[in-house]
Amino acid sequence: MKSRLLMIALVIIAATAVMACSSGTAATASPAAPSVAASQAAPSVEASEAAPSEAAASPEEEATVEVTELTGFGPGLYGGESGMTVYTFTKDVKDSGKSACSGGCIATWPALTVPAGSTPTAGDGVTGTLGTITREDDGTLQVTYNGLPLYFFKNDKAEGDTNGIYENWNAVKP
Repeated sequence: MKSRLLMIALVIIAATAVMACSSGTAATASPAAPSVAASQAAPSVEASEAAPSEAAASPEEEATVEVTELTGFGPGLYGGESGMTVYTFTKDVKDSGKSACSGGCIATWPALTVPAGSTPTAGDGVTGTLGTITREDDGTLQVTYNGLPLYFFKNDKAEGDTNGIYENWNAVKP
């Protein structure tokens, strides 16, 4: 009974998170985006409820994008030492220099960022082009892959997790 209730609660929470990012609306507050790891807090679409990650990279650390085997997906990209899967948002426009995910959306899918003056590093097997954009909401440098901003999903817990694959969200192939 408890597992069924937990499953129902997770489905409701996930649907709410997808609706927040699909609706085009954003909360007025902007959370601090983790540098290399997603938040480990419970799912939420309210920006004020986003907790900073305990596993976030220090500001001196540069983001490295690597290739790994993703659960149920095959080879895909992950960011930093945390090994968390990175995602793209279908509402982002390639090479636009902008992210369409902010407010409640960015609380659920935090941006992969690098410190000011840094550049992301491609690991073995990464075949695309890494770059950065300056986020309009907080001025951080968000990592891009082939012109699309990269994000984590805050409920991925282990290397290779793909819990963030939803409508409008894709794990990234090398």
